[in-house]
Amino acid sequence: MLILIHVLIALSSVGLTTYAFFAPSKTKLHASYALVGATLASGTVLVASNPVHITQACTTGLFYVGVMTVSLVAVHHKLAQQKTRQ
Repeated sequence: MLILIHVLIALSSVGLTTYAFFAPSKTKLHASYALVGATLASGTVLVASNPVHITQACTTGLFYVGVMTVSLVAVHHKLAQQKTRQ
């Protein structure tokens, strides 16, 4: 059950971050941060409960965190540009 929740949170974070990229707002950015944090937390619990596949989980997790970090920085940059134009 936790794996399903973990995947849903991760997909939600990707979707919300993508949406925030096209329509940036502070609320969407903070919600994206929260979803990425929740994904990391649930992934940590999953790895701790079943450490057999830790290499694959860590590789996938690092890729996810890298992509999300670049995306969130881009959203943050767009939001900052939007505020300076006003």
